Amino acid sequence: MAKKKESADHGVGYGKPPKHTQFGPGQSGNPKGRPKGVRNLKTDLRDELSERIVVREGERTRKVSKQRAVVMTLVNRTLKGDARAANTLIGTMMRLFDQAEGTAELAAPLKDDELEILKTFGDRLRRDAGGAARPNDRDGGAKP
Repeated sequence: MAKKKESADHGVGYGKPPKHTQFGPGQSGNPKGRPKGVRNLKTDLRDELSERIVVREGERTRKVSKQRAVVMTLVNRTLKGDARAANTLIGTMMRLFDQAEGTAELAAPLKDDELEILKTFGDRLRRDAGGAARPNDRDGGAKP
């Protein structure tokens, strides 16, 4: 009869386990799971990059975030001719600045002159792939 009383004040079914099997207050369903207070990599990186350091520019010093210092160093090395720094800087700029701008461009329909250029280019690719002579060849397309 105890079960009938339990089901009368607490419906048991999908998503409603019996009261005696539910986890009690402070008891976890995954006791070996992530401990409280553990932070992920993104949070740690964000906090570390936001810390301020002293940077010397010529004779003066100023405090900037570590993130700002990294960007300043990357730009300065690029200006001094460091190819790897330039490659990193340009790649980062392309990812950051072209995200919103590039998608709008791709969504815009092509103009008639752009379509004509693409058609001409496609025809040229097909003709070259087929081994046909190009109009500006002097010897009629014969290969040496």
